Amino acid sequence: MNSLSIHPLSPDRWDDLVELFGPERGAQGGCWCIWPFVRGVDFNRMEKAERKEMLKARVEESGKPAPGLLAYDGDEAVGWAAVGPRPSYTRLMLSKAPKPLEGEGQPDPEKIWMLACFFIRKSHRKAGVMRRLAQAAGDFAAENGAQFLEVCPIEPDRPLMWGEGFVGIAPLFRDLGYEEIARRSARRPLMRLAL
Repeated sequence: MNSLSIHPLSPDRWDDLVELFGPERGAQGGCWCIWPFVRGVDFNRMEKAERKEMLKARVEESGKPAPGLLAYDGDEAVGWAAVGPRPSYTRLMLSKAPKPLEGEGQPDPEKIWMLACFFIRKSHRKAGVMRRLAQAAGDFAAENGAQFLEVCPIEPDRPLMWGEGFVGIAPLFRDLGYEEIARRSARRPLMRLAL
């Protein structure tokens, strides 16, 4: 897919994300990509409209990097990757599988970014969009001062059901040079790329 271009989600691209996610659907189950930012109990209390407004506020927040990247095929948004400073992802800081490694020898958490989730338009799945977004996420993180990019993808031990791959697919990240640094769950390795 050579015609793909990748851009940070800026306020002028908000409508493209809304169209990609579906104005009412909001990606998978009305998530609006807020799932990694908040504790589970808080996420479950929120309405779809609240999640949408929360993401929009993050996009419009000045002085901070965009909360993710959009992939375009021509003028059509066909993919999304949420990527940002690890400490901004509350759920991923607290949950068992993706929580950060601690202790001596570990990098400063402020220098680690996290690739939290993906959403790919149905017509463009299995076409390399996730790979291109993952590659661009590394560049974007490095440009914004990150020294490492982490991901906690799914390890497919059987054919994935729809929606399971939103955290990324482990073999793809191995192929891109990520190293497994922890496995606290059989199907969710924590992986890291030095930038």
